[in-house]
Amino acid sequence: MGLDKIKGFFGGNQENNNVNNEPMENNIVNEDEYYDTKREAFKDISNASKMILFEPRAYSESQQIADFLKKRSTVVVNLKRVTPDQAKRIVDFLSGTLYAINGGLQKLGTGIFLCTPNNVDVEGTITDENKEKTVKKDIKDDEEVDW
Repeated sequence: MGLDKIKGFFGGNQENNNVNNEPMENNIVNEDEYYDTKREAFKDISNASKMILFEPRAYSESQQIADFLKKRSTVVVNLKRVTPDQAKRIVDFLSGTLYAINGGLQKLGTGIFLCTPNNVDVEGTITDENKEKTVKKDIKDDEEVDW
């Protein structure tokens, strides 16, 4: 009898080795649910390959941009159609969204930003022409620069 207890403890004397102790026919997944899950996973993968170009006209549109990022799409945001105050608020909102999803924010030009979810790697940088001109003016020809 002691051996039977040990076998029972390790599941040795059960007819089927089902972990949940349920009949096997209850573990069959509904076929429609299975394929719906697969379709949703495929949509997430297909959204990852999309790049969205967005020109918000008001701060209220920043939530739409965040929704694209949550679906793992890359978004290029052109802030030239909003006021500087609204642009700052949009960038702040998107920075919070990108922090939450471990994404990245890169400035492409004046008022243009690249927002990427964590599944997108960006290589290289784009230099800001205004900063480059300022640095060149500050440096004289015979000065040595420590970069």
